[in-house]
Amino acid sequence: MASSTMISRPIPSTGEVMPVIGLGTARVFDVAADEAARQPLREVVQLLLDSGERMIDTSPMYGRAEAATGDLLAEIEARPRAFLATKVWTSGRERGIEQMRRSAQLLRTDVIDLIQIHNLVDWRTQLAALRDTKARGTVRYLGITHYTTSALPELARIIETEPDIDFVQFGYSLATRDAETRLLPAAAARGVATIANQPFAEGDMFRRVRGRSLPEWAGEFDCTSWGQLFLKYILAEPALTCVIPATANPAHIKDDLAAGFGQLPDARRRQQIRKIWDSL
Repeated sequence: MASSTMISRPIPSTGEVMPVIGLGTARVFDVAADEAARQPLREVVQLLLDSGERMIDTSPMYGRAEAATGDLLAEIEARPRAFLATKVWTSGRERGIEQMRRSAQLLRTDVIDLIQIHNLVDWRTQLAALRDTKARGTVRYLGITHYTTSALPELARIIETEPDIDFVQFGYSLATRDAETRLLPAAAARGVATIANQPFAEGDMFRRVRGRSLPEWAGEFDCTSWGQLFLKYILAEPALTCVIPATANPAHIKDDLAAGFGQLPDARRRQQIRKIWDSL
C-alpha cells in the first residue's frame, strides 16, 4: 500500500523540505480572467496544495500565467501554503529589477520564494541583481534555467563555478535523459536543488505508449498509469528535487500527484523501464 505522505527532499542550501511534485504553468495558465477559464485552474491548484505539494512554477514568458497564479492563490487564501517560483527573462539590470517587481505584483506577494534566470538570458547581469534582491529579503532562493539539451553543459558549468545558486531547472524525462550524464551529478556534488520540466516531452511520450499495457511489475512501486511510471522513473534519480508537469486538467494533476506517493523503482526496475522505452 502506498504511503499517505508525499515524498519530499531537502533543498540542499537550506535543508527546507520540498515535496517532489510541483506544477508548471507554461501555456496552460495563460488564460483570460473569467470564471469559465479559471475554474479548472483553481481546482488544479487546490488539489496540488491539498496533497501537500507546494511548488508552482511560472514566468513572465508565459503570458497571463503569473497573474492567474496570483489571483487564484489570493482567492483561495493559499499563498502561505505555496512555494512560488518565477523567472526573470530580459536583458539589462534595471529592466530585470523592474520585471521582478512586476512579477511580485502579479503574484500578489511581497516575497517570491524562487526567481530563476530564464533560459540564461543575460545571466551574469541578472545573477548579480538577484544576489542583491536576495540580500534585501524579497526573494528567498535564486536559480538558473534552460529547456534545451544543448544548454545542459552550460548549466553544469555555471553551477560548478558560481557558488550561491540554489536551484537549476532543465528538461528531463525518460525520453530525454541527457541530464543524467553531467548536470545531475554536478548538482549533487555542488549542493544545488534541481527542478525537472517537460517530464512528458510535451505529451509525445503518451502517444508512444498508446494502446500498450503497463508492465505488471509497475505495481511493485505503487504505479498504476504510464504517466506515473514516467514521473516515478525520474523521481528515482536521487539528485532530483522536484518535477513540475504543466497541466490545467484536474484529472491529470491527480494522476501526476499519485506518482509522489509510495515506492519508487530501484536500479533494476529503472533499467527495465529504459529498455522498454528504447524498444518502442
